[in-house]
Amino acid sequence: MTYRVLQSDVAAFQGDIVHPVCSTFTLARETEWATRQFVLEMREAHEEGIGTHLVIDHKSPAFIGDEILFISTIETLKNYEIICAFEASVNGRIIATGKTGQKILSREKIANIFTQPS
Repeated sequence: MTYRVLQSDVAAFQGDIVHPVCSTFTLARETEWATRQFVLEMREAHEEGIGTHLVIDHKSPAFIGDEILFISTIETLKNYEIICAFEASVNGRIIATGKTGQKILSREKIANIFTQPS
């Protein structure tokens, strides 16, 4: 998957720009989308994915206008849980690596979790 960095993707808090480069938050969002593609292919109509964890090692900046290439692979698939590894790069320069976790559950079970947290 690819993503082009926008001005709105820079590292900023409460309207103050910290760095004029792609934020770790943006990397997290786009990583979640890249690895969610596996869930979209694997789930059944009555199922949905739910995130379990996200780890990002942000190694290098991506600048406004850069196109980030996300390469995601399934590392583990067990008991409805998918663990993915990912690498994000710009023109061959690695900007981030990490892992995501997602479970595929019935929509009913997810609805119960969200209405009755333990």
